[in-house]
Amino acid sequence: MTRLIHNLTEALVSYGPVGLLLVAFLDSAGIPVSAGMDAIVILVAVNAPERAWLGAALAVLGSVAGNIVLFMASRAGRRWTRKEEKALAPGGPGRFERWFHDYGLVTIFVPAVVPVIPLPLKVFVISAGMMHTPLSRFLAVIVAARVLRYFGEAWLGVKLGHESMGWLKGHTWWLAVAALALCAGVYAIVLWKRWRRQAV
Repeated sequence: MTRLIHNLTEALVSYGPVGLLLVAFLDSAGIPVSAGMDAIVILVAVNAPERAWLGAALAVLGSVAGNIVLFMASRAGRRWTRKEEKALAPGGPGRFERWFHDYGLVTIFVPAVVPVIPLPLKVFVISAGMMHTPLSRFLAVIVAARVLRYFGEAWLGVKLGHESMGWLKGHTWWLAVAALALCAGVYAIVLWKRWRRQAV
């Protein structure tokens, strides 16, 4: 099975940016590719700098589409299980569900934007779907994160060439800190808005 996925990935990547679109879709929809998306985006930028931005745009498009598929599938599954839960134990949403509605998207942004970080984005995407996070909010976070990530990697590929992956690995934690700082700012804004509503 692993060999089949490897061969499929190589075949798709050989088609250039269009293949990148399909690989990004499959990877984000839950089907792992044999090579990381970050490495593929950089490889396209290194080997064909004139197609770097097109490749990044298609990677964003494919990733967003794949994440929507995973998000909607988990939401449909949650809708069914929620009916069963209500039949057994009627009541409002649980504590974790309420927390995820308020702050869960912060946990999605970090692994979606920071490359080479060991956080399972798919777990958070599935959680967002199951917790009935509004699709518009989910899309805003995924699109913003993927644009920053893939266009940043395309730029690195053009500027640094084959040294790009080494640079990313060497600066992983700095990137993670920057993303966490941004999330902390968003979290502070959410708390401030909540405080304002309660004060009014």
